[in-house]
Amino acid sequence: MKHVKRLYAPLSALVLTAGVLTAVAGPAGADHCDPAEQGQQNQQNQQRSPDQDEQDQNQQGQGQGRNQQGFDQQRQRNPQDPDRQDQNQQGQDQGQQDQNQQPGNRQSRSDQEQQGFGQQRQRNPQDPDRQGQGQGQGGQEQGGQGRRNPDPQDPGQQDPGQQGRGQQGEQAEEECADLGPFPQDFADIRQARPNVQAPRPRRGGSTGTFVSRCGRNENGHRNPDNFIVAPGVRNGAHHVHDYVGNLSTDAFSTDASLAVAGTTCAFGDRSTYFWPVLRDRTVDVDTQDPDGNVGRILTPRVATMQFRGNPVAKVTAMPRFLRVITGDAKAATNGGANARAQWTCSGFTDRVLTDKYPLCPRGSLVMRILDFPSCWDGQNTDSANHRTHILFPDGSGACPSGTRPVPQLRMILAYAAPRTPSFALDAFPEQLHNPVTDHADFANVMPDRLMRFAVDCINRGRRC
Repeated sequence: MKHVKRLYAPLSALVLTAGVLTAVAGPAGADHCDPAEQGQQNQQNQQRSPDQDEQDQNQQGQGQGRNQQGFDQQRQRNPQDPDRQDQNQQGQDQGQQDQNQQPGNRQSRSDQEQQGFGQQRQRNPQDPDRQGQGQGQGGQEQGGQGRRNPDPQDPGQQDPGQQGRGQQGEQAEEECADLGPFPQDFADIRQARPNVQAPRPRRGGSTGTFVSRCGRNENGHRNPDNFIVAPGVRNGAHHVHDYVGNLSTDAFSTDASLAVAGTTCAFGDRSTYFWPVLRDRTVDVDTQDPDGNVGRILTPRVATMQFRGNPVAKVTAMPRFLRVITGDAKAATNGGANARAQWTCSGFTDRVLTDKYPLCPRGSLVMRILDFPSCWDGQNTDSANHRTHILFPDGSGACPSGTRPVPQLRMILAYAAPRTPSFALDAFPEQLHNPVTDHADFANVMPDRLMRFAVDCINRGRRC
């Protein structure tokens, strides 16, 4: 019998070592910075009762009785381990004692991760959240939604499996804690009331439309530049843009370079149309992005570049190389004066959200509607703030004095995004991926002949 045990001992050690290594490595982190996951974790933590917290403290105290930095707990999970049987025969009956403590001593993976999170905050006394939330009562952070701060000297906390999983969850949670968006940045579109009110066309208005067919950026033309707002600066946008139309657009684009480049648009439209990408946060991509834009980029299912008329007047041609922007990429900190975000879902376009991402029902696409200003001053193709040379009409559709209506560009983008709060717009880091920061840019490089055709379609009430 002793000979059999000696044969089994090395084998059990190998099994134990493999199990510990597996626990240390752990599964790959999923759903990196997923707002839906944050919301679920917060809800679980808020539902913890004082009795549960007290039970967790008792479990920590019991953990102090464990030896070999948590290896006994690993062996406890394997009742066939011959080494464990040898220990049972050494007169101390340690295995029986571990079995008696098992129901109150084994912790869930969620508790382990919470312990790891609290341990990290204890190591970092400069953590502003901890300073604002921790109350110093029994090592618990009352403002931290039930997260516990375990004693770092507790041998029970040294289980390599626990430590690996806890640190992994702690790292992901701390990385995402201040990244945004947050669960409150989302709303069910079915709960929104219809609120879209377009001005009624008057006699003399222009009701037609012209669509420039430019594709959906299937070719993957993307970069973090913006030659209109930050010319000559690589990563001047600090977030990635999708482009359709002109194939050469980057930080160093000029009128001359755009005029000779290729295009994805029909009829030789070399205009450049671009907007910040939308990402699926349930997929771990670009997790080391210095600006916090993480997740898999979603290619639009629909990307419509539509030019519309004016309800009270005929439109005139845009000048070539006219540069136009809409929305404010820093609206979360600047305020809403220039914000123009409109979010909705297919099948619900009678209602829009301006400061929430829409949660769409099954079969419905997340939609972004970006309307551009269309009252041109008649002289300038750009201005210092990129806004004063072309303005928005008033609520009736009339242009301000001293301006004239030109075709109004409307971008319609639709995505097969997650149905949960698990997607986000690329943004400047300090904007926290707030949906109010949605924006887009356009530079007109249509051939004059194509622009005249578009104006004629619009003024005649046709759909081209």
